[in-house]
Amino acid sequence: MICQRCLFFVCATLLAMTVAAEVPQTVKTADGRTLKLVWNDEFEGVGLPDAQKWTYEHGFVRNREAQFYTREREKNVYQKDGRLIIESFREDYEENGQTAKYTSGSVTTEGKAGWTYGRIEVCAKLPKGRGTWPAIWMLGTNIREIGWPKCGEIDIMEYVGSNPTQIHATVHAAGKEKRHTSKGSHIRLEGVEDRWAVYAVEWSKDKMDFFVDDHLYFTFRKGDREIEPWPFDLPHYLILNTAIGGAWGGGKGIDDSIFPVRFEIDYVRVYQ
Repeated sequence: MICQRCLFFVCATLLAMTVAAEVPQTVKTADGRTLKLVWNDEFEGVGLPDAQKWTYEHGFVRNREAQFYTREREKNVYQKDGRLIIESFREDYEENGQTAKYTSGSVTTEGKAGWTYGRIEVCAKLPKGRGTWPAIWMLGTNIREIGWPKCGEIDIMEYVGSNPTQIHATVHAAGKEKRHTSKGSHIRLEGVEDRWAVYAVEWSKDKMDFFVDDHLYFTFRKGDREIEPWPFDLPHYLILNTAIGGAWGGGKGIDDSIFPVRFEIDYVRVYQ
């Protein structure tokens, strides 16, 4: 008779093998290149995300946003049922003398992993409601040495809940003759808060192609903007976050009746 402990181990091993087998090990890009999986997270754990892969932004970070990003607070960031959940709350919160009316989460691979070129794809379901501002984006790993926007920024997906039919992609950098330059586009989609979609960038030496569910809707080519220094031949790390309010997300105010709201991520995969 097999013991319960052994049976559990066997079942867990078979489950892990099944999950691993379902992850595509290669992808073909829109321009015909074949890329191999180099990094991924399928969020099969429980509780906080894998500390070997993720760290946290903390506090009030940018853009006059209303939320306080908590660190390692399972109420705001946790794994459940094969997903990563970033959950935002309307709550009175105090930490180290700072007070906030909203809490949320922002996880990043800063100091853990960064990539130059490849396909970065994230399967996600977006939070709903006026005042939400979820994003899937990247910053140059040298940001702490040279600052923003010189480090470069690649916005794979931004969504503003007060305009619930538009998905945005944008590239930011330092202009040759001005501090900041950018170029972006958007695609109109219905119901992205209620269904899963795959948001991706295919990034090569000369261009970046941006997709939703393999539909190409924006291409940024080297030379589209006068950029100096050119930051997109250097590693960038990934950020997943939900902002509340702020310069863009709060343009039409914050609807307090929507909370709590969830940004759900099914997987993150990087191919090179």
